[in-house]
Amino acid sequence: MRKIVIAATGASGAIYTKLLLDKFRLIQDQWNEINLVFSDNAREIARTEVEGFDIAQYPWKNFDKTDFNAPFASGSGQFDTMIIIPCSMGTLARIANGISNDLITRAADVILKERRKLICVVRETPYSLIHIRNMEAVTLAGGIVCPATPSFYSKPTTIEALAQTVVDRVLDLCGFDHSTYRWGQNR
Repeated sequence: MRKIVIAATGASGAIYTKLLLDKFRLIQDQWNEINLVFSDNAREIARTEVEGFDIAQYPWKNFDKTDFNAPFASGSGQFDTMIIIPCSMGTLARIANGISNDLITRAADVILKERRKLICVVRETPYSLIHIRNMEAVTLAGGIVCPATPSFYSKPTTIEALAQTVVDRVLDLCGFDHSTYRWGQNR
């Protein structure tokens, strides 16, 4: 069974966070613990971008970004996966440079040092050379940078269905078994 940290930072893209949390409710037999941590900007953007989205509606432990007593702030907590969705370029830069100034960046540092799975869903566009170098640094450290780039081959008909293509890719990267469109299998 899996122990997962889901973080959200101030980049636009709260729809991805909401859809991921909703999907985890559907695959609850594949994990045994989920913990949440949102930056202040992520909370504000969630209220702005997705009507009615409130992380308090989810039954998982929600930690303040300054709570370094959270179990996933230490390798001894044995969390095996961290998903930062969306991941701002500022957060990515701090992770890439080992700056653990809040719970999100500390947890990412722990996941990397323990050689566990870190997935950063970046949403910025275009990328500057600084962004690219930070993505390289995180990748070389063992993290996965997954740009929030939706796919169209499933012919999504709503914004939610389009955004779900990114969320489903993240779940694939984590190794979860879930129902989604598969290229060449859904004809």
